[in-house]
Amino acid sequence: MADKVLVAMSGGVDSSVALLKIVEMGYEAIGVTMKLWEYRDVGGNLLDDSNCCSVGAINNAKLVCDRLNVPHYTLDFTHVFQKAVVDNFADEYLAGRTPNPCVRCNSLVKWDAFVQQADKLGAAYIATGHYAKVHHVNGSSVLKKGKDPLKDQAYVLWGIPAHTLSRTLFPLGDLTKEEVRDIARQNEFETAEIPESMEICFVADNNYKRFLKDYMPEKMSKISAGDIVNESGEVVGEHSGYTDYTIGQRKGLGLSTPEPRYVSNIDPSNNQIKIGKKESLTKDNCKVSDVNWLVDNISFPFDIKAQIRYNSPTIDATITQSENGFSVQFLHPQIAVTPGQSIVFYKDDIVLGGGIIERNIEH
Repeated sequence: MADKVLVAMSGGVDSSVALLKIVEMGYEAIGVTMKLWEYRDVGGNLLDDSNCCSVGAINNAKLVCDRLNVPHYTLDFTHVFQKAVVDNFADEYLAGRTPNPCVRCNSLVKWDAFVQQADKLGAAYIATGHYAKVHHVNGSSVLKKGKDPLKDQAYVLWGIPAHTLSRTLFPLGDLTKEEVRDIARQNEFETAEIPESMEICFVADNNYKRFLKDYMPEKMSKISAGDIVNESGEVVGEHSGYTDYTIGQRKGLGLSTPEPRYVSNIDPSNNQIKIGKKESLTKDNCKVSDVNWLVDNISFPFDIKAQIRYNSPTIDATITQSENGFSVQFLHPQIAVTPGQSIVFYKDDIVLGGGIIERNIEH
């Protein structure tokens, strides 16, 4: 009897083709859509949206499952998603940091919850439409980059529990996005032409400032305008509220300077934004918190390739461990090493693990 596979169905083209591939591999597939968010709770919904979690997305997932004669379930994970992802997103902005909610969603909601659901339904594996690969070698499983460099999503998967890799399938790992779309068209999937979703799923209008004001009006009402200071500490302007800014931002500062100035630091305790020339953004190191390792037996210091933002190239670095935790030294200084964002560690195309960027060591 074929192994059961629980397939995460977001209602988009990627998960639709992932389901088809699982069926073609001979597994007994079960489609599951996680309802993570209720848009009417905090506005920003688009009338014609196909966002993950919308009614339209759930219907699309069901239509594809029906077409492939696969059972489909919708499971409500709104409570755990709000606590683990949305509350953290809001808290990080209040702390003057820039979060990556997709990483937390994968790490703390999707994989653990999905594996538990697989256990309940007697499924041996879970599968998603991420562009990444899992290789099973000598009894151990490693996460690797996907074939399509433009779509590779290994970066957002560093936080998944290592023990779940052996039960994870990524059917799109050896395909490009265009190949996936072609497969969906050939199979006349309702999702074949759905555009790429670029926004955060619970901020449907991509306006995070509006979202924060709607989500926590009381806390946001206490954040007032404050000083913009230069590297010497002189006041050079006024900001509209520190949560409106991110490290590396250049536009929207309302300053007239001979050469561009960028946000180099956000200081919530003093309600200040610090700006500087581009070189003020460069850092040659950072501390790393919440480290999750996907491989065993790493000894430090360890030379790695590091990636400090999604879709940026990997860079040479060395990771070290002390009683204060982990820190990374970059071979060459990097621009906009942003607290709250993910840093992911690689050896060739294998994902070793990752963590959350903290302030650089000199601070």
